[in-house]
Amino acid sequence: MSEIKVPDLGESISEGTIYKWLVKEGDTVGQGDVLAELETDKVNLEISAEEDGVISSILRQAGENVAVGEAIGIIGSADGAAVAGGGKPEAASAATGSSAPDGGKPEAAIAPAASEGAAAGSAALASPGARKLARERGIDLGEVSARDPIGRIGQADVNGHGAAVPEAAAPAAPAAGARPEPVKPPAPAGKAPHAEDGKATERKRMSRRRLTIASRLVEAQQTAAMLTTFNEVDMTAILDIRKRRKDAFKEKHEVGLGFMSFFTKAVIGALKAYPLLNAEIDGEDLLLKKYYDIGIAVAAKEGLVVPVVRDADRLSFPEIERKIGELASKARANTLSLPELQGGTFTITNGGVFGSLLSTPILNTPQVGILGMHKIQLRPIALDEERTANRPMMYVALSYDHRIVDGSEAVGFLVKVKELLEDPEALLLEG
Repeated sequence: MSEIKVPDLGESISEGTIYKWLVKEGDTVGQGDVLAELETDKVNLEISAEEDGVISSILRQAGENVAVGEAIGIIGSADGAAVAGGGKPEAASAATGSSAPDGGKPEAAIAPAASEGAAAGSAALASPGARKLARERGIDLGEVSARDPIGRIGQADVNGHGAAVPEAAAPAAPAAGARPEPVKPPAPAGKAPHAEDGKATERKRMSRRRLTIASRLVEAQQTAAMLTTFNEVDMTAILDIRKRRKDAFKEKHEVGLGFMSFFTKAVIGALKAYPLLNAEIDGEDLLLKKYYDIGIAVAAKEGLVVPVVRDADRLSFPEIERKIGELASKARANTLSLPELQGGTFTITNGGVFGSLLSTPILNTPQVGILGMHKIQLRPIALDEERTANRPMMYVALSYDHRIVDGSEAVGFLVKVKELLEDPEALLLEG
């Protein structure tokens, strides 16, 4: 017999949420089989079986928060010799309804007379999610009955305790002359409390990743002195290079020549000219980073993620395109690893793929700069005082932390990006 435990989730991550179980009680599993999927703040992880056996008990259900090292299920031996919950005789007796040795008195009959010490022990086995829920509802964990064999209290147990209070625990009748407090009826299931009557409203729990994204975006707006400056780029030269070179490029390197390699190189060239955009605030100090790990924002099904292209300044155009393609594919398949998401010195986000003409990107803290790309659109441009022409133009936006980056430096950075993109020869020399 072995416990199915939550594995180490990486640095700074202490808990996750069970996203879904891929097995059910009674299923036979082999070593290495994937049993469940766990959702963390950044990625989803698979929990695998450490030995052959049968799923004898599932202790935590989908949607429950679990801590690193916590047991969420039990694998028994394939021959059925192991008893769920560690083979405790009392657990087996309670499950089968057999009698205890003291004069045939059923074990279940003496369960309510458990000592205070036993109740405290059950409370000590409560999951973090159960503790939080009990605190919010004012429920004493010592009074909550655990449904799993080893006595751990989960969120479902706390919910069950609140939904079906024993008759003996009913509140005492009010004293004579006391005015009873009106009881507020509970909101109907699946309907928001503020929804108007007769109008359909669906209540849907936010995923852990969406909650984390929401928290970090609010944190960025509350902690950084964030401003955005704009410019526009004439994409004629880059489009011309892609038109002339894309077939030969793909044939030689087996990867397409996109826009991201040009923008990544241009950003690196501008960061070298304006190093404060590649810095980070640490208390009262500045951390000036001498390396260029560029985050590329990717819209995945579970929410926005920002995988990082490490040492992008040392990579060639095809290497950048290949790496971005690999990271984007992993993001959409939800197979990114934590190291691929951690760190990063500057971020690029491309709202143009969704048709955005202009936006103000939010900082990916603790970074102090993020570049927003947008849709390429033909617009009439004045070439000189007498001539105009339709040119493929793109608005670009730089959001920056004004605490350490002055407006002149931010504008200079964005102008440098524009110059490098409009002159690909300079991009190759300086980027």
